[in-house]
Amino acid sequence: MDSSEVDVPSHPTEEGVQTSAGKDNDMGQEHENPKDSSVGKSSDSTDTEHNCQSPSASSIDKSQVETNEEECQKHGVSSTNNCEMDVDGEHESQSSEFPPSDVSGAEIVIKDEEVTYVIPAVGMEFESEDHAYRCYSRYAVLEGFSIRKDFVNKSRVNGVVVSRRYTCYRQGYRPAKHCAHVRKPRQETRTGCLAHMTIARQPNGRFCVTHFETKHNHEFVSESTAHMLPSQKRLTFAQAVEADLTNSSRMDGIPKLGMGFDSEDHAYEFYNAYAGRVGFSVRKDYVNRSKIDGAVASRRFTCFREGFRQKDKRDLNVKRSRKETRIGCLAQLVISRQSDGKYRVTHFEEKHNHELVAACRVRTLRSQKKLAVSQVVEGNEQDVIKNQPKPTSELSHNSAGNEHGYNPIDYRSKLSSKRTREVKEGEVERIQQYFQTKQLKNPSFIYAFQLDAEDQITNIFWADAKMLVDYSDFGDVVCFDTTYKLIKDGRPFSPFIGVNHHKQMVIFGGALLYDNTVESFKWLFQTFIEVMSGKKPKTILTDQDAVLAEAINSALPETHHQICVWHVYQKALKQLNHLFVGSDSFVNDLCSCFFGHEEEEDFINAWKVMLDVYGLWENDWLNEIFNDREKWAIAYRRHIFCADIRTAQLSECFTANLRKHLKSDSDVISFFKHLAKMVNDWHYKELEANYDMSQHMPRLIGDVIILKHAREVYTPKIFELFQQEYEKSLNIVVNQCTERALLVFEYKVSIYGQLREYAVIYNLSDETVVCNCMKFEFMGVLCSHALKVLDYRNTKMLTSHYILKRWTRNARV
Repeated sequence: MDSSEVDVPSHPTEEGVQTSAGKDNDMGQEHENPKDSSVGKSSDSTDTEHNCQSPSASSIDKSQVETNEEECQKHGVSSTNNCEMDVDGEHESQSSEFPPSDVSGAEIVIKDEEVTYVIPAVGMEFESEDHAYRCYSRYAVLEGFSIRKDFVNKSRVNGVVVSRRYTCYRQGYRPAKHCAHVRKPRQETRTGCLAHMTIARQPNGRFCVTHFETKHNHEFVSESTAHMLPSQKRLTFAQAVEADLTNSSRMDGIPKLGMGFDSEDHAYEFYNAYAGRVGFSVRKDYVNRSKIDGAVASRRFTCFREGFRQKDKRDLNVKRSRKETRIGCLAQLVISRQSDGKYRVTHFEEKHNHELVAACRVRTLRSQKKLAVSQVVEGNEQDVIKNQPKPTSELSHNSAGNEHGYNPIDYRSKLSSKRTREVKEGEVERIQQYFQTKQLKNPSFIYAFQLDAEDQITNIFWADAKMLVDYSDFGDVVCFDTTYKLIKDGRPFSPFIGVNHHKQMVIFGGALLYDNTVESFKWLFQTFIEVMSGKKPKTILTDQDAVLAEAINSALPETHHQICVWHVYQKALKQLNHLFVGSDSFVNDLCSCFFGHEEEEDFINAWKVMLDVYGLWENDWLNEIFNDREKWAIAYRRHIFCADIRTAQLSECFTANLRKHLKSDSDVISFFKHLAKMVNDWHYKELEANYDMSQHMPRLIGDVIILKHAREVYTPKIFELFQQEYEKSLNIVVNQCTERALLVFEYKVSIYGQLREYAVIYNLSDETVVCNCMKFEFMGVLCSHALKVLDYRNTKMLTSHYILKRWTRNARV
């Protein structure tokens, strides 16, 4: 190459000229609003019908173009023989010319400042290669895969990038020689996937998509874990949590860019439901249909006050003209059909230029009326509204007449006496201001106050959108912890806690209780259930407190109430600490007695041995709690499902992290912010567990059918527990089998070499099995005794009866 060689393509074109997509764009446009004629305009050769004009919709036509893949010219860039690996691990080659640019595709130029969701297409242009990478990466994370920089082709003249290819992270195969001498080889992630996007620099300096392959040969990760993919690792912790909350925003009911729907009807129902909560009506503004199959390509839903009413000559002869409702509101939601068949949100305008309708009047709006048809009962309008379930954002209203706005103060359940604990001066005002700020940022944030006899705020409850979602998935077992009031000069913090499908800690709500009477607890439990849409927990674990027990029996009569063994154990340490200071052996024996025995006989024997060894037969406190052992000991009430919550890890985790911020002399706002950080930490751990679950399968102890089935169903943590039980079953022998009734058999089983026997009932008609150890009833995983009988009966697969959804990989679905 001589010095006169210039860096131009072998087939030069005029600078700034872009190839047209007119041949391939077969999308017809059928607009229902005659004012929207600017939507979807492309080149002059595009065969479309324009019946409407809409200046606000022109920003979304980038993602509405459908390209006929059969007519697209595919141009791959082949690397030269002198390819070598560059510093980024991608293939680099040098070239003196551009690849051909005569591709058929959409005439679209994506600018760097554009951050809306777009699907790449052949012919699409980007301002820079970095922006092309970011666009493809954003597309990938919403679809569920990661991308890799595969090769770069640079000019030999000035070293600028001529072309570049980005591939799926599962492209190619790992060289075998890399794993030859490694003891623990890395998990194979590459599957030879061919999905990729190739870009080439044009004479105008932009980068054009020359090849775009969308098909993958592997499954995508879920939306909630997509940000954990390798190409998304640069996301910060806060961005990762925010990304997952955005992806789960459909549960919160708030539209987001990139949100997907199976059909346009689903999108309309979602937006209309959102409108009902916010306070406006929805109008179907325009529809854009494809001329190929007539399917909807894009659609816009607007506020009912969008636009302005056109002049009608008939209005001149009307005595009473209709009331003007349209005032040019720009609030809208635009959806476009993507290559995967889903409809995604490409534009969302949240702000309205008018006051929104109060919650109690929403049902009178046109688009909301059909939602209330099935709920209408005989009576006047006020009775209808009174009988409707209140939305969570309308927890309580001022009975004195505050009917048109949210009021968190509950005037219905005032205390009959003054609160028993004083609140620091100015603290309530700071709490109110903090909660109001939270609710402005997120309307799904809920808080409520209870007043005492002097109209002073005495008890406080709050929960955010994530807590509500967690409760809907894992609220079957709740631990209500009041032990923080035992911290000297500490705030009376009482959280509602549970565990998720990874056996990780989640929080369902929090409370500050400055009064510990039965009325206070009843108000808290009733408020909690009301916020959670009326769903009550199956089991609630609490401290040993007579007042608390009375409130639960009154407010939650159908819920099983159990005393938390961890709380009883903590009290035992305090009661006996002066007798055995520094005695590790006593502490170990006491801990083993409380937590180490699941059978009643073992527990009683261990208790007697402890009393003998340390001479505690005359201790009144130990004798008192032993008499109440059926309320707290693990060996009792095993027929009640507790999700295997022992709460030891829950209390330890909470207390260690909150002790400093629970002090009354610390700022209450710092307490709320630290608690929010802790909750985000737990959320992030769940995201990591979800990602690991999607990428790795737990190790099997053998090629066993039932284990393979369980591994596909359970989360890794629960599968580990299940596999341990199966491993124990290998050492269990069947001693006896008797027929108790028709098709009902009783098996006596025991661990090899041990005398203790367990009774397992097997019903042949429905293949159900029940063991008297009641491990499944207590924690939701079959015990080793039941697994032995199932194997004895040649049952090789778990039936759905023994797979609790809360322990499965799809617990959040």
